[in-house]
Amino acid sequence: MKRIFVFVIFALILHSLASQAPKGGKDQEKTLNYIFEGGSEGYKCFRIPAVITTKKGALLAFAEGRKNGCSDTGSIDLVMKRSTDGGKTWGKLEVLWHDEGNTCGNPSPVVDRTTGHIFLLSTWNLGEDHESEIIAQKSKDTRRVFVLKSENEGESWSVPKEITSDVKLPNWTWYATGPGSGIQILGGRYKDRLVIASDHIEAVTKKYYSHTIYSDDNGETWELGGSTPLDQVNECEVVELSDHRLMLNMRNYDRQMSSRQLAYSDDGGESWKDMHHHESLIEPICQASTLRFDYKGQVYVLFANPADTKNRVNMTIRGSSDDGKSWPMVKQFFPGASAYSDLTPIDRKNIGILYEGGYKSAYQGIIWESVSIKELLGM
Repeated sequence: MKRIFVFVIFALILHSLASQAPKGGKDQEKTLNYIFEGGSEGYKCFRIPAVITTKKGALLAFAEGRKNGCSDTGSIDLVMKRSTDGGKTWGKLEVLWHDEGNTCGNPSPVVDRTTGHIFLLSTWNLGEDHESEIIAQKSKDTRRVFVLKSENEGESWSVPKEITSDVKLPNWTWYATGPGSGIQILGGRYKDRLVIASDHIEAVTKKYYSHTIYSDDNGETWELGGSTPLDQVNECEVVELSDHRLMLNMRNYDRQMSSRQLAYSDDGGESWKDMHHHESLIEPICQASTLRFDYKGQVYVLFANPADTKNRVNMTIRGSSDDGKSWPMVKQFFPGASAYSDLTPIDRKNIGILYEGGYKSAYQGIIWESVSIKELLGM
């Protein structure tokens, strides 16, 4: 009888401890607001998020829909979802670019606030060509650059138009637009210029650099801007500072410091200088995002990435009020596995972040979250 009593008491203690412990697995996943989730809507995996706010306030979330898995190679479509209520609900998945068996991706959207037109810069390669083969110039084709256009808030899109010869040099092999959103310069000598951050790899040397492309005619034509003075950087985003200079924020392979590299342009992205590491912006070698917003007369710059020196975990936003010299504002969004991201202003009071993450894997899906500016600024 005593044995039964002890067993019952022990079972009750275990039940009590289990009920108090944090729930994991599927229970935790339900708390994540997946806009795109792997294994659904005809795709094994979704990667490479980008998000913009249209002139009329709609949110457009872009991604790569990967048919057969999370590999960068193979059958990959450019897909989109749309929200007209600030991200509370999202419409059905739309396929913007499908080319049977081939790779259509690296979404990098930008809004022209003067016309309201939206341009989606992206890249293409044969699905059977691997990145290593393209770099070694042993592939059947190469990496090509295209632009899609919407004149109606993202409700419909043009056929992809190739601009490779305008923005890619002959001795470049691999090429990527973004990934993540571009900008339109707000003021100064280069006001209204559209700028997209990109990267490339040189033939023979196989060195990799970040660079920009831009348009001065409302997206009708695109030109090649400047490349970084040093290599060992690639995926990047560009942001406009308070004096209208541009800052390029780059994924860093030079592991003398496990942090992002920054460079600056005072000619609208036509050249880059003062390249350096910023020790506050730690990273595990991964894409990241950046955003400028103005609040009560003050310019702020945000930066989001998996804030860890080794692993893709801990999706965090940092904020700066001195053009990126220091980053005292810190807000963690998700402590678990996380990777690529993009930021957008939802309205005058809130910021949205679209990022890869999950409790099982960083590539489980693409998550949407929003935060008030006052909360970010600690007000």
